[in-house]
Amino acid sequence: MNPRSAVTVVGIGDDGCASLSSRAANAVARAQVLVGGERHLAFFPQFTGERIVLKSGISAALDRVAELAGEHSVCVLASGDPLFFGIGALVVKKLGREHVEVIPQPSSVQWAFARAGLSWDDASFVSVHGRSTEGFVTRLKTMSKVAVLTDEESSPPRLASRLIEHGDTAWDAWVCEDLAGPGERVRAFSLSDLAACPDVRPLNVLILARSDAAWRPPLAIPFLHEDTFAKRMPKKGLITKREVRVLSLAAMQLRADSVVWDVGAGSGSVSIEAAMLTLRGRVYAIEVDPEGIGICRENVRAHGVDNVRIIAGRAPDALASLETPDAVFVGGSKGSMDDIIAVGLDRLRPGGRLVVNAITLENVGETYRTLRARGLIPEVTLLNVSRGEPLATYLRYEALNPVHIFAVTKPAGESA
Repeated sequence: MNPRSAVTVVGIGDDGCASLSSRAANAVARAQVLVGGERHLAFFPQFTGERIVLKSGISAALDRVAELAGEHSVCVLASGDPLFFGIGALVVKKLGREHVEVIPQPSSVQWAFARAGLSWDDASFVSVHGRSTEGFVTRLKTMSKVAVLTDEESSPPRLASRLIEHGDTAWDAWVCEDLAGPGERVRAFSLSDLAACPDVRPLNVLILARSDAAWRPPLAIPFLHEDTFAKRMPKKGLITKREVRVLSLAAMQLRADSVVWDVGAGSGSVSIEAAMLTLRGRVYAIEVDPEGIGICRENVRAHGVDNVRIIAGRAPDALASLETPDAVFVGGSKGSMDDIIAVGLDRLRPGGRLVVNAITLENVGETYRTLRARGLIPEVTLLNVSRGEPLATYLRYEALNPVHIFAVTKPAGESA
């Protein structure tokens, strides 16, 4: 690293200068420019050089840092480990690795686990600091121990309430506030007590650990029986059967961050299983029937997935304002199959997948003609499933309705 263009990013604790190693203290002492939040800069009242306060306009501040770095020694102050959900990554990206030195402190997460007396080599990390809590409960489904970086909007009590609302209550919680500072406080809670806690300070880390010793991660591939979903009565036969669901989801080629449209969501079974597979993504469940909308909401809550957005309306009109999907599933069309396929293909990302379940001969014919008219040759699977059903002391087969599964990939050359 060229000393004349040195930018040092120094991690600092809530106890200020007392937390600095000699190497970090020397970096601050030789700095001509000191950069940081108001709280961090206040630890150095004796500093006489130029101060750059990091507020909302971080990009402009980093532009100024880049401008000064060529002729001045610059020190950037950051909480804990600057490369753990911190500004360090932005500084490195802006100036290049060869021009930046990072001197970390223990991160807030390290302090939190240490103060709670918990090992953290098996822990996961989630940040809702400045981010939406949508999908928070779904992401936690695969985690047994997690540190959560929060903010005032997504506070520990609100996160506890969200977990309770979606039925995921078997957690022990620790709220670790003002870590390594004079006002440090670490408290253990049940989720119900945490949800009602009125006095959590804004600088905190929330630790959650499964309280059920028998807990195991969910199945890698969902395969939920129809009886696990609330259904419209007497229309229970309309729910997508699990054998159809598993093939349709496989055909959609979902990834952990996929955005999915489920058109004609009905009871929401496809939406819910898609949400379980797209832990960092979103699923839009589009349904026009008022009774179906209510049941879909009930099922989403009962299965603890909070990355499903239920859209009340008729496709294709209800699709107009939705974000660009990576996969579109059509399970119901209300007579608008041609228009739904057209909009789905137009809005899909290049390389995205469109999957259609067709039961009636009319929908089979319309789907095939519409796809061929767009120059696409679909993958088609005719699925005939028979399940074993008891008959006195015997076992007989009971056939389910045959289903055509159409799947196409949007050509890479077409824009979304």
